Amino acid sequence: MTTPAMPGAVKPMTPAAAPAAAPAAAPAAAADPVPPTTGELRQHLPLASVKGLEVSYGTGPLVLDGVDLDLYPGETVALLGSSGSGKSTLMKSLTGFAPISGGSVRVVGNDMTNLRRGQLRDVRASVGQVFQQFNLVGRLGVLTNVLTGGLHEAGPINLAGGFTSAQRRRALELLDRVGIAHKAKEQARSLSGGQQQRVAIARALMQRPKLILADEPVASLDPKMSHSVLDLLQTIAREDGIPVLVSLHVLPLAMQHSDRIVGLRDGRMLVSAPTAQLTADDLQGIYAHDEEASDDDA
Repeated sequence: MTTPAMPGAVKPMTPAAAPAAAPAAAPAAAADPVPPTTGELRQHLPLASVKGLEVSYGTGPLVLDGVDLDLYPGETVALLGSSGSGKSTLMKSLTGFAPISGGSVRVVGNDMTNLRRGQLRDVRASVGQVFQQFNLVGRLGVLTNVLTGGLHEAGPINLAGGFTSAQRRRALELLDRVGIAHKAKEQARSLSGGQQQRVAIARALMQRPKLILADEPVASLDPKMSHSVLDLLQTIAREDGIPVLVSLHVLPLAMQHSDRIVGLRDGRMLVSAPTAQLTADDLQGIYAHDEEASDDDA
């Protein structure tokens, strides 16, 4: 009876051995998505795509000359360049405020060169914007400033206070997300610069944006607050799957708070690579004209 018992003992061990191997593979699988790599982010279709973009104003020279840029869900892209390099023009092209002389710009599936006025308004409503000067209405309350981000979705409302309870609840949730729900009833102008920028970010999120453009959002903030605001934007990008294009002028901030860096010089793209593959030396050429100007001044 010992002989038939052996097969019965061996067979149960075979399936038991297979599950035992699973835990060994688990750590590698868990490590992949945190943080996501540029390759992982790019497995999706871009939410904004710029191909061979040329922009000129009137008969002047090209402000942008053959620029290519794709923005993917969850990705934070730092846009670097000297004053006059074309950074702001590139951002304006994504909202239809720059004249496209050549190439193509597509934003959330829309060709920006061929939109009717109503369609253009819809596209702009899907793009949240964060500005250097915050662009808040200082005399209005913090909560009201955030609520204005939802005006396109709400349609005609009573400006004396006709926001719905659902809108107010969402605005409060967004203020809590950016860390200043306790300031909801205060006037916007009473807040510090960093707090006002957080209100501006909450206002942008109120639009339910599919893309966020942040034009020098930390230029007027101290270093500690700059890191905090950029960390918030990058967290929003990853958690909500929203591409964030952020214009910066400080290399260490770009290196620390982006998944990819794009560098412009004289309207042309000199750099476009994952941040992890770049060093500060790789980016110095973007600012070569600044260094030449400094030498001339000296």
